Amino acid sequence: MGWLVLILALWPLAAAADESVAARTLPAGTILTAADVALAPTSRAGPLPPDVIGRQTRVAIYQGRPILAAQLATPTLVARNQLVTLAYESAALRIETEGRALGAGGAGDVIRVMNLSSRATISARINPDGTVTVASR
Repeated sequence: MGWLVLILALWPLAAAADESVAARTLPAGTILTAADVALAPTSRAGPLPPDVIGRQTRVAIYQGRPILAAQLATPTLVARNQLVTLAYESAALRIETEGRALGAGGAGDVIRVMNLSSRATISARINPDGTVTVASR
């Protein structure tokens, strides 16, 4: 009976043995590298993101604290007020012009962009290369 109590007492620790924690104090906006993340046994702190390397911190994370999914975002490729290449694609047609981002975002995010030629505001998706594309209707 004593061994059963011991196993039940240690079971929650075994389930949370590998958790991502900050290897150093990470300021908000830091893009995580392998040197920033360590695996350490800790108490149950919540669900962990499966891929933390390459993600950007939304808030400061102090050394030794767990890294939670809510604290991370995709890296910002386009900043607010940044000049961007605005493209419209439909079949074999591609039209490009210059635009100003009215919001910030990462790859795959949809933001509002002002066309500098016409001053029209449209929604566009951010591409991995930092350009933005208007979806054809």
